[in-house]
Amino acid sequence: MTDSKRRRGLVAASALLGGVLVLAGCSGGDDAGDKGADTSQAKVDEAAAQKTSEAQIKITPADGSTNASINNSAAVTVTKGTLSSVTMTTADGKTVAGELSADKLSWKPTVQLQRSTTYKVSAEAKDADGRVAHENASFTTVSPANSFIGNFTPENGSTVGVGMPVSITFDKAITNKADVQKGITVTSSSGQEVACHWFNSNRMDCRPQDYWKENSTVTLKLELDGVEGAKGVFGVQQKTVTFHIGRNQVSYVDAKTKQMKVTQDGQVIKTIPISAGSPENKTYEGQMVISEKFKETRMNGATVGFTDDDGKGEYDIKDVPHAMRLTTSGTFIHGNYWGAPSVFGSVNTSHGCVGLQDKQGADDPNTPAAWFYNHSIIGDVVVVANTGDKTVAPDNGFNGWNMDWAQWKAGSAI
Repeated sequence: MTDSKRRRGLVAASALLGGVLVLAGCSGGDDAGDKGADTSQAKVDEAAAQKTSEAQIKITPADGSTNASINNSAAVTVTKGTLSSVTMTTADGKTVAGELSADKLSWKPTVQLQRSTTYKVSAEAKDADGRVAHENASFTTVSPANSFIGNFTPENGSTVGVGMPVSITFDKAITNKADVQKGITVTSSSGQEVACHWFNSNRMDCRPQDYWKENSTVTLKLELDGVEGAKGVFGVQQKTVTFHIGRNQVSYVDAKTKQMKVTQDGQVIKTIPISAGSPENKTYEGQMVISEKFKETRMNGATVGFTDDDGKGEYDIKDVPHAMRLTTSGTFIHGNYWGAPSVFGSVNTSHGCVGLQDKQGADDPNTPAAWFYNHSIIGDVVVVANTGDKTVAPDNGFNGWNMDWAQWKAGSAI
């Protein structure tokens, strides 16, 4: 090989080797050019970070939550910034009304959420430098199958008699009775001790040892939101109810003398002749609470087991006047226009109710039945004695007063 050819070969080899070195440098090196590239990228990352908002948005429930509360779950809060907008919609796009706090640090809906509904929340916030942050979440509220409610009486704002208990009927069987009872409080302005009693898995009544003090105020608080009443079944209620206790009226029916003495504050204000259940159909004895009032109503014997050989009711009166319910099973104190006036005060003839003289149409205010109806309210007590029948069951109506205090308190779960 000539010198000229060898020199050309060395140049080519040197060029090739240089190419290899350049390629190797692309995969990592510590020369000055590489350090310059890293510094440049760091500056880009730092600039991007400086453009990111410091505002931290939190949406509850967390994205993807199920069995969420319909009361307290939905909320948006922000730190290191202020909220600029929040929208909440149902899955079908319907907007849910909400309110931003005065300091713009929180937002919450202003309407009751619905069960078994999917909601979407979109929030925007800005930090002190005006940089914008966004957050989105979607959650589904508890379904009817996985929640329970307690239907309560008396109603909020009502005025009732001294015998009216707080009665709560749950739409699902409660197995965690203690947890549910801890979420329910009943207090009276009179300071009376109140205890609750479970009749079964679906009903709990609350009352004091003696009748409520007249002119007192009773407060019921339901704090059941999120309380597990049974496995996988949660409460959804969160509310406060108050009702007023009126004058103290207790009426005493004596089936032996066939008279009823109406008392207020322990003083007899009127004596009314009555006709109680016949010897074949005795009236329950015991303390009973008026739970419903009807100016006129239908009474059909077939609905309470009084039927003839053809299966029809032994009686079917479609306009019984001035009727007031004493038991769930069908005991009433009511007006009677079909009996002779001589019956009242002298003979017991009914199928178990307590009858007072009245006129058909319930439009004569001067009859004994009309007077008693007009002077009675839901929650008044009617005490029936000397019928020869058994004492009414405490859960047959609002008649827990027929249990002594020790028995009543023994039915508490806490």
